[in-house]
Amino acid sequence: MYIVLAVIAFGVLIFVHELGHFLMAKACGVKVVEFAIGMGPQLLHKQKGETVYSLRALPIGGFCAMEGEEEESADPRAFNNHSVWHRLLILLSGSGMNFLTGFLLICILFSSAGGFTSNRIAAFYPNCPYEGDLQVGDAIRSVNGHRIYFTANFSEYASQDGDGDLDLVIRRDGKTIRLNAYHMVPVEYQKEDGTTERKYGLYFATEEANALTVVKYSFYNCMDFVRMVWQGLVQLFTGKAAVTDMAGVVGIVDIINETGESAETVSQGLSNITYLVAFIAVNLSVMNLLPIPALDGGHILTLLVSAVIEKLSGKKPDPRIEAYIHAIGLVLLLALMAFVLFNDVTRILKR
Repeated sequence: MYIVLAVIAFGVLIFVHELGHFLMAKACGVKVVEFAIGMGPQLLHKQKGETVYSLRALPIGGFCAMEGEEEESADPRAFNNHSVWHRLLILLSGSGMNFLTGFLLICILFSSAGGFTSNRIAAFYPNCPYEGDLQVGDAIRSVNGHRIYFTANFSEYASQDGDGDLDLVIRRDGKTIRLNAYHMVPVEYQKEDGTTERKYGLYFATEEANALTVVKYSFYNCMDFVRMVWQGLVQLFTGKAAVTDMAGVVGIVDIINETGESAETVSQGLSNITYLVAFIAVNLSVMNLLPIPALDGGHILTLLVSAVIEKLSGKKPDPRIEAYIHAIGLVLLLALMAFVLFNDVTRILKR
């Protein structure tokens, strides 16, 4: 059941991404030639007005083909004949829809929450060494440059610092206070059973769940997802993570299936899967905006570069050059997808 749900989830994420391009193109008056889910040979198609709506054989993507997107066209409604702002909005709208999807899924999950752990200090453990420099009511905005959205963020980023000298940004009574190189490490506290545990000694406040806090903390959670994606990319490019650690469609379906099966109840499994799909939606949103040829981010980069060149020289760059760049990028992207697919299958078979 969870594998089927995973496949459906991928289809939905692809659909909403292409729907974002489609709706914005229609809103801007751009002619859409075909709106397709999947790649490869057509399985089903229907012509409605000027647009062909199709379902294709390979469930690995989709596309919204616009007149003048890949080649010059004399049609006044062609993509290439619209303003830079229109084209930029169309290219951004796919990732925007993926982000919105992740946000709405988190809103649904958080709608049943009783409250949210905040970044505001509510109290201190007895004899906490940091009471005084920090005060009840302080909102810890950032630790070492990392924005603190939830209570868990504080422990996560504070514990990553090797020497314990933290750069804190705090909001107190409407004012911003900076504590640079503030030495803060966990200290031992005795529990009721006589054992000890190491903690920072801070109690954080809980915000009651209502419509506004659900929306606020859902957005915060999505921004935390964005940060996680960027941190993963940094680890990949700095060598702290390997390409073999990446997961493609097969690997992610397997992860979703394991997430569902490891839950104690079906309800918990569905909730965990929904949260994971929300993360994947935001992940796709960020990844599609990377300035890599064949991705939306690559098209945005070439669009802006072309606009600057045209502004400075008075001439449009040869569109064939851009087409060649994106064609090469697509080939490399497909090769990477094949490599990741091979790793996914190999990893699963070795279990």
